[in-house]
Amino acid sequence: METFRARCEAGSKALTGMAILKITEFPARVLAQTGEPVEAFDDELKKLVADMFETMYHAEGVGLAAPQVGLSLRLFVMDCDGIRLVAANPEILEADGEQSGDEGCLSVGKVASPLKRAARVVLRAQDTGGNFFEQEATGLAARCLLHETDHCDGILFINRLSPLKREMVKKRFQKIKKWN
Repeated sequence: METFRARCEAGSKALTGMAILKITEFPARVLAQTGEPVEAFDDELKKLVADMFETMYHAEGVGLAAPQVGLSLRLFVMDCDGIRLVAANPEILEADGEQSGDEGCLSVGKVASPLKRAARVVLRAQDTGGNFFEQEATGLAARCLLHETDHCDGILFINRLSPLKREMVKKRFQKIKKWN
């Protein structure tokens, strides 16, 4: 089996020791698959995480999940509203309240649409050393934790939209792709 590092290098470009990875776009199959658990907490994982942060910052995102770089892994990085973290094998322990706001995705050309999400969440995950931690968040950070955990479960934010809104987002995304 090919390592995830080797799979990433095919779509990356070296940048001061880190790499900008190719962002996988809808409707790629990997985006609809439940990711495999992260089992190896080693230097290879740390390198992947560094590359994912670099890619996320380069794309001006606030979160990036492994499926978005073509890897079927339960892993994401996030830097949103003062919360910067790596989450391997994430699970949402609590979700309550409600917030509405525009949500977009790097894998859908940053096309945004209003979406209701929980206002407060508690996430349980592992860091790059395999240590378990919990993170509570509200507002935009809660939305980001939910969005990125969804990616690990093979769910895109557009799957949570009404059929009409989903089609509108898909059409806007297709139009953007034709222009680029």
